[in-house]
Amino acid sequence: MLLQQASRPFICERSTFCRQEEEGEPLPQSRLFRTCMTITVMLLIIFLLSKVSFLFQPIKAMFHLLIVPFMLAGFFYYLMRPIVQYLVHRKVNRIAAILLIYLAMAAVVTLFAIVVWPALMKQIHTFAEGAPAFIESFREQIERLQHNRLVAMFSPDQSDLSTKLSEYLDQAITAASDYVSNFIAAVTNFFIVVATAPIILYYMLKEGESIPRSVLHLIPRRYNKDGQEVLEEIDGALSGFIIGRVIITFLLGVMMYAGFMLIGLPYALLVTVIATVLNIIPYIGPILGAIPCIIVAFIDSPAMVIWVIIVTIVTQQIEGNLLSPHIYGKRLDIHPLTTILLMLIAGELWGIVGVILAIPIYMVLKIIIVRLYTLFLAEKVEELVE
Repeated sequence: MLLQQASRPFICERSTFCRQEEEGEPLPQSRLFRTCMTITVMLLIIFLLSKVSFLFQPIKAMFHLLIVPFMLAGFFYYLMRPIVQYLVHRKVNRIAAILLIYLAMAAVVTLFAIVVWPALMKQIHTFAEGAPAFIESFREQIERLQHNRLVAMFSPDQSDLSTKLSEYLDQAITAASDYVSNFIAAVTNFFIVVATAPIILYYMLKEGESIPRSVLHLIPRRYNKDGQEVLEEIDGALSGFIIGRVIITFLLGVMMYAGFMLIGLPYALLVTVIATVLNIIPYIGPILGAIPCIIVAFIDSPAMVIWVIIVTIVTQQIEGNLLSPHIYGKRLDIHPLTTILLMLIAGELWGIVGVILAIPIYMVLKIIIVRLYTLFLAEKVEELVE
């Protein structure tokens, strides 16, 4: 009898607990416990993985080896796919269309090597040989500015301004020369790695249509429609971004070169190539590309700096207000501040490769996260708000 009375509260509490579980009522303590256990297990897994990180070194080395070929192959895939599709619609065999494009690319590279490369290399050698004279000319220009009354009003203490700026320029040229030397020393390894890109590109152009179907097999069948829409959205975003960026960068480079030739800027081809390559990076690239142009112009004369700034501003305004809205439309819906933060973080973590891939990866992740939120979290959030 006493045993039955003592066990009755326990039975009541146990039945209440079971009834809460059966009715689906939330159990705060149990939920908190499961959350803490999940976090603990995740931290334990991360800790154990850090202790056996040497096991992942081959995977890391393979990733570093393949990232550049796959990046180049993906870049040219989106550029060449419209041409391949056009030729296929014209009843040309897909393999023959790909080979025709490869022949056209070889012709373009050959033309560049014959027409542009010799002039570019000549300017590079001339600039490298005349670096001491450029530094001296830069110092002379600074000394002339020191005697300018307007400059003296804003900076009265200019005794060592010329020396400091010349030292900074000397360090910058030395660093650039070292970088170029290291780059040239790594050209052999670079070409060994990049030689695999045409092979990857060939199979991407040949079998690219089957890649989405292969990805959809990994998704549960009830989400196949959503997965197909996400893949199409990602494909359209990457295609629009890459093709649009190449077109805008090429047109911007042509305009800048024409403007620099018109004002008589020394080493116009060299600085235009540098500025054009840097302009591939959104928002930050134009600023970085304008720096070498302004330095070369300042070595020539302060008046040339004004003309270079005018050319740069005019070309950037044409690009921002006329070219980008028509080429991109609303496909590149990324805030400039977000772009700058992405560039800084990616550049700090992964260098130049991270800077190049930051925007495409952000676009892909944004599309996936928005769709996952719509599928699994939107209704729950609305219920909580109501």
